[in-house]
Amino acid sequence: MLSESDKNLVEEAKKFFGKREVKGGTIGHAGCALISESDQIFTGSSLHLYCGIGFCGEHTAISQMLSQTKDTFVKTIVSWGKDGILPPCGRCRELLNLIDERNLNTEVIISNDKKVKLSDLLPYAWK
Repeated sequence: MLSESDKNLVEEAKKFFGKREVKGGTIGHAGCALISESDQIFTGSSLHLYCGIGFCGEHTAISQMLSQTKDTFVKTIVSWGKDGILPPCGRCRELLNLIDERNLNTEVIISNDKKVKLSDLLPYAWK
């Protein structure tokens, strides 16, 4: 079951979803929001360019957290796409794991009524 805080985080992620064209591709196939260990919210949008350069919304939000704080632990994270809440891709799962092993305990919202630990989505994480 999602808490009110979780539902608010979903609403924040929604704000960063919305496909927008740029010269070489699109921005906003997915939006992301996370709560850091110091209880700050960080957000981001995906970027997909035709030549293969790009990154997910999770990468943007995590980068914001890392560049604006000393935090490396993510308490909760959620992404939103055209079909609603979506779990992070494998690359984003590994990113969370590689910046701080404690992130295996990050709560990942995967549907409108369910969240799981990152370790459930990444059972064979790099050590």
